Amino acid sequence: MVFDKDGTTTIVDQENISLAKFLENLNNAYEKIKNDNIIVNLFSFSVLTSSDVLEFLDLSNMHRASNKSFVLVTNKVSYDDVPEEICVVPTIQEARDIIEMEEIERDLGI
Repeated sequence: MVFDKDGTTTIVDQENISLAKFLENLNNAYEKIKNDNIIVNLFSFSVLTSSDVLEFLDLSNMHRASNKSFVLVTNKVSYDDVPEEICVVPTIQEARDIIEMEEIERDLGI
């Protein structure tokens, strides 16, 4: 698992492992990145379904409850195919844009 920290945002990339193992590693490493906005880059998975994305829902909900952003990046699953509680976008730039908008909303108390 590779962490790329940029200001208050950490991008998490996965090595060549299964989704279950990646999720386990992410949960184990969460303490290190819990104070950052998190972008999880899922591009290296050749096959990904909406059910796979839902595996991140508990972690996403916990992280968002602490007023931090949690965004999954993949072009294999549309945001229309997952519940609105989990944020899925097709590019890293869109993930950064979402985080910027959410930070503005938090600053304004929205």
